[in-house]
Amino acid sequence: MTFSDIFKSSFLANVTAVTMFDMVVALLLAFGVGVFIYLIYKKTYAGVMYSSTFGVTLVALTMITTLVILAVTSNVVLSLGMVGALSIVRFRTAIKEPLDIAFLFWSIAAGIVLAAGMIPLAVFGSVLIGLIILFFANRKENTKPYIVVVNCDGHDSEEKAVAYLKEQTNKCVVKSKTARKGNVEMSLEVRLKEDNTDFINELSEIGGIDSAVLVSYNGDYMG
Repeated sequence: MTFSDIFKSSFLANVTAVTMFDMVVALLLAFGVGVFIYLIYKKTYAGVMYSSTFGVTLVALTMITTLVILAVTSNVVLSLGMVGALSIVRFRTAIKEPLDIAFLFWSIAAGIVLAAGMIPLAVFGSVLIGLIILFFANRKENTKPYIVVVNCDGHDSEEKAVAYLKEQTNKCVVKSKTARKGNVEMSLEVRLKEDNTDFINELSEIGGIDSAVLVSYNGDYMG
């Protein structure tokens, strides 16, 4: 057997294993589902800094997974080699938001199901998952927590600040307190009665209050 015969038997025989029509349809569908996942991620993101590159990664991951599974399903030997190759891959990028893990698995699962030919399952499942995420992500908007950082000059002004915040908000809980000579810094979690934040301006004008800062956060970083 010549080198040409080996080349033909191991490579050219697999060229038509997946038809061009199947490849185009699968990749176009993967792109569409990936864009849908990206839009849901953009709509429901509640972190501190939105990363557009992660959204693009979701689209690319859906298409790449479809591409890999198409190759694996066309050749049993290749599937075994692919498992061994992927088992040595390690990802070191930190996942900052817990929901990002769900989006990553969603992209991979959608790519696998599409490459397996289960198009209705991939489309219907993606739409259902997207609606569920939208529903639960939007429920927290009415109880959005804030952190108020207050700098004051002593115990009396500290009590005035806490009493004023309890009057102006639905909830006020001291999260941290740092005391120095002639200065006290407090961090308080508050839940606003309405969207108006003018009470921070009035708080900063109380005698003994040096400054007052209002910061929005998602409720996961401070206990």
